[in-house]
Amino acid sequence: MANFTRIEVTTSMYKTGIVPVFYHPDPEVCKALLKACYDGGVRVFEFTNRADMAHEVFAEINKYALAELPGMMLGVGSIIDAPTTALYLQIGANFIVSPIVDSEMARICNKRKVAWSPGCGSVTEISLAHELGAEVVKVFPGGSVGGPSFVKGVRGPLPWASIMPTGGVEPTEENLSTWFKAGVHCVGLGSQLFTKDVIQNGNYSALESSVRKSIQFVENFR
Repeated sequence: MANFTRIEVTTSMYKTGIVPVFYHPDPEVCKALLKACYDGGVRVFEFTNRADMAHEVFAEINKYALAELPGMMLGVGSIIDAPTTALYLQIGANFIVSPIVDSEMARICNKRKVAWSPGCGSVTEISLAHELGAEVVKVFPGGSVGGPSFVKGVRGPLPWASIMPTGGVEPTEENLSTWFKAGVHCVGLGSQLFTKDVIQNGNYSALESSVRKSIQFVENFR
């Protein structure tokens, strides 16, 4: 079961401004990266469901987070159906992120009061996601859908929309500035944050530094 409410997750997403997005089949690598992000200030982390038995990796790192990283809210992304949603909720996912809008996924999350962030690419999809109970909607792929100008445009007719773009976001002052000035709730950071140097060479100190700088950038923009 989830250890954090959807309101706690949503609030923490806004507070730090960044949500690292990552998958690796080795739980020990995931733990090291999770710890570096935590030490850098992250409190919401999205583990992506990208391979067979990924749920077993998640179960192990979630136990680690609960024991060693107080306040870390670990969730799961790349979920596209209701059965997989239920599986991850059973092993403790604190939120579910999807590249699509699916009403069955929404119902399962809502029954347990777990945060659900569906992927949207239009004002119509965002409005539907709100109707289905989403607090924060995911714009994916953020850069291809329309970038910061899309977010700014959406928030004209839907100023209450809380948007998290993923894809096309970089952990630099210039790039983050454009997104947050457009009005995003937070951003998802994947391969631009978890570089080959970090993964292949175990340069976790560089990851921690990048995370800390990104969070500071966000604070400056707000």
